[in-house]
Amino acid sequence: MSITSLKTLFLAWQDHESRSWNPVGRLTFDGKIYTFVYIEGAKEAQKKFGFEPLMSFPEWDKTYRSTELFAFFANRVMSPSRPDYRRHLDRLNLSAQSFDLMEFLGRSEGNRQTDNFQVFPYPNRDSDGKYHLCFLVHGLRHLPESSMDRIKQLQVGDPLWLCHEFHNSYDNKALVLTTEDHYHLGYCPRYLSQDILDILRHDPGLVEVKVAKVNCKHSAISYQLSAISYQLSAISYQLSAISYQLSAISYQLKAYGLWLMATLLFA
Repeated sequence: MSITSLKTLFLAWQDHESRSWNPVGRLTFDGKIYTFVYIEGAKEAQKKFGFEPLMSFPEWDKTYRSTELFAFFANRVMSPSRPDYRRHLDRLNLSAQSFDLMEFLGRSEGNRQTDNFQVFPYPNRDSDGKYHLCFLVHGLRHLPESSMDRIKQLQVGDPLWLCHEFHNSYDNKALVLTTEDHYHLGYCPRYLSQDILDILRHDPGLVEVKVAKVNCKHSAISYQLSAISYQLSAISYQLSAISYQLSAISYQLKAYGLWLMATLLFA
């Protein structure tokens, strides 16, 4: 069974000091068995930042298997008994009727206040050769009021652009989401920025970003952007175990032609 036929998520760990994100593990589900392994990025994170194996998965080279979702990941899934459960699913553009644990983890990033881990999905390829990937937009608390006002005006189908914020002293690989009239709407997650930068540098014309869903929640202070979903569509792009390798960064995408689309969810 190839990796593309599995439901696959990657686990990223953030180093407190450098603030860099490092993919360290891979979780897969074949419909019956959940499997977790450390990837090469874990060893690199150990050398660079002192990353150590998790208590739940203490051995570097062991393949962990279970018929139930491992507790480390299950604890990152919202309980259906919570009163805001359905509202949260809607914010993530998910359905309670077709709920899937792996999809929820990938869409929500599996964030917890008590640690510095995030989960992100392996892009799924559809019958048209298009790759689909969902992730949350970051940095909203830093947006000015004018950007928040612009968010309120967004409509489904509105085009957006990804711009390299190379002058950013905090992250020189930062990718900003902007509107045609140059409003800043947040950032691409840092664990994906290098790979998307590679695509943009190859040919910016291969990237298309559009709003697909907007959930507006009124607040005395601002609107909160909760999630963004990117759909990666291959034009002349071959994905294989050789051309797609995960190490210190999330994806090493060797794309000749790639079309990128985005779905924004505002909460």
